[in-house]
Amino acid sequence: MKVSRSGITGLIIILSAVLLSNCGIYNRVKSRQDLVDGAAAYKARKFPVAEALFRDAISRDPKGETPEGKTAQVFLARTLHSKYISKRDEVGVAEEAIGEYKKVLGQNPNDQASFKAVANLYENLGKQNEWLAWVTERADNGQVSGENRAEALVSLAAKQYSCANDISDNEPVKKTVIKEGKPVFEFTKPANEEDFTKLKECSQKGLDQANKAVELNQNSDSAWSYKANLLVQKNAYCRNGEKYRRKRQTQTGSRFGKRKIYRLS
Repeated sequence: MKVSRSGITGLIIILSAVLLSNCGIYNRVKSRQDLVDGAAAYKARKFPVAEALFRDAISRDPKGETPEGKTAQVFLARTLHSKYISKRDEVGVAEEAIGEYKKVLGQNPNDQASFKAVANLYENLGKQNEWLAWVTERADNGQVSGENRAEALVSLAAKQYSCANDISDNEPVKKTVIKEGKPVFEFTKPANEEDFTKLKECSQKGLDQANKAVELNQNSDSAWSYKANLLVQKNAYCRNGEKYRRKRQTQTGSRFGKRKIYRLS
């Protein structure tokens, strides 16, 4: 019986498809085993072993097109992160972890754990400019959910609050005085004009960021909290020789719930 050339070609195509399919199945099964073994090594703090296993899994799916490939990418980033934490003089490992986390975020921009991990590593490395650029980019990223953008804005607002508080929370700017038999805080204008300007700038910038965070996520307690505290900072300085005093009180029945806020008097 003669077999036509087209028939042979078709048979080859079918066999190739079957072989490729079987190869794909094998690779996924092998990668799953690498993930299991790698996770066990990670738990035992055998980071080099875990790293090698996760890299093997990634090599079978470098583009992260399968669940196994995506998971291996995340696990590799976390392994490198932990490896750095256990030996902080290995800065290159931290930089590599950052790169791997960014690959994860390239697949899933809303992976909040990976975003926070990168921010944490930048801070641990003392790279404040990189931290600021990273968190600001997150806050402005329209591909990210409003909730996650709000969280980034809260982180930025927290930095501005610390900036303002470092000036306003120290004598002689802040003093405790007795008024009507009760201790209250009294604020006066910083003697250094540069400090006064910085106090105003940090308070306003942080307040703008907190306001934007509230717009993006009105259920964020931290956003509302920083908004309240930054309002205090904005008003906790002397203008035209006038002194401000603030009392702590609890406001209920509002969107702040029972959060402690401050009232100027």
